[in-house]
Amino acid sequence: MALDGFFHGASMLGSLHPKARPARHGVEVVKDVSYGPRGQSQMLDVYRPSPGSRLAPTGGGLPIVLYVHGGGFRILSKDTHWVIGLLFARKGYLVFNVNYRLAPEHPFPAALEDVCAAYEWVVANARAYGGDPTRLVVAGESAGANLTSSLTLATCFSREEPFARRVFDLGVVPRAWLPYCGVLQVSEIERLRRRWPHMSEFINDRLVEVSTAYLGEDLTRHGRTLELADPLTVLESDRAPERELPPCFATCGTSDPLVADTQRLARALEMRGVQHEAHYYPGELHAFQALVWRPQARQCWQHTYRFLDRHCPL
Repeated sequence: MALDGFFHGASMLGSLHPKARPARHGVEVVKDVSYGPRGQSQMLDVYRPSPGSRLAPTGGGLPIVLYVHGGGFRILSKDTHWVIGLLFARKGYLVFNVNYRLAPEHPFPAALEDVCAAYEWVVANARAYGGDPTRLVVAGESAGANLTSSLTLATCFSREEPFARRVFDLGVVPRAWLPYCGVLQVSEIERLRRRWPHMSEFINDRLVEVSTAYLGEDLTRHGRTLELADPLTVLESDRAPERELPPCFATCGTSDPLVADTQRLARALEMRGVQHEAHYYPGELHAFQALVWRPQARQCWQHTYRFLDRHCPL
């Protein structure tokens, strides 16, 4: 896909800049660690403070961030999101930046199955990389925000899906959950056009493509599992979780059509009494936080670090 190739090429060029070298930031990277049997689709990269740095692991281990990339469930990878791993690791977190199977070749719930498998793997293997699995944060943007939201629900709500049941049975709830600019309900994607009437046809068509590629045309075939493509609707329901939901840090730009989902998320968490912060950045577009040279992106990262200092400190 041309768009995917463009982003991978741009990301690779960016990584060649001298300021992007992990060692410059006191970070080392372990590439292409397998967390499952499906080759590149089930690999992750590990970002961690370099040995001997002031942020190197202590006896208790480092707090962990499991990061899940966006891309409409169809494109991009851990390799396009190296800057996110670097940003968390140079702050002092052990980061697992994961790949997962992509639609339409692998439709829902394949991506979520992979993210749940990665969570299981991290809980089991983090100590070998200097991490403390009792201090684990999950984060992601766009489609990754959807996947980490559903993963968080699987740790707190008892469900029948085998992949969700295995996560629940771990008994490990994230210390915090960070959905950036999330598409938090993939079904009924046309709702965004109703709430954003000036949306361009191009953006609307891309959103429809995301929904169709991920879920297919016949939503009834997913049964109750469809709830895990729409974590927002679970949070808006009256069902109580078996375990307390963790604190949530949600962000979005005000010029992002998905801002409506973040607003709904904040209302749902408020109604449930869940600790949360929702930050909206005036005029910013989708996934702006990755454009780290922009002032509001830097502000978003400052807000992120302050939230983590309270809920999963170093």
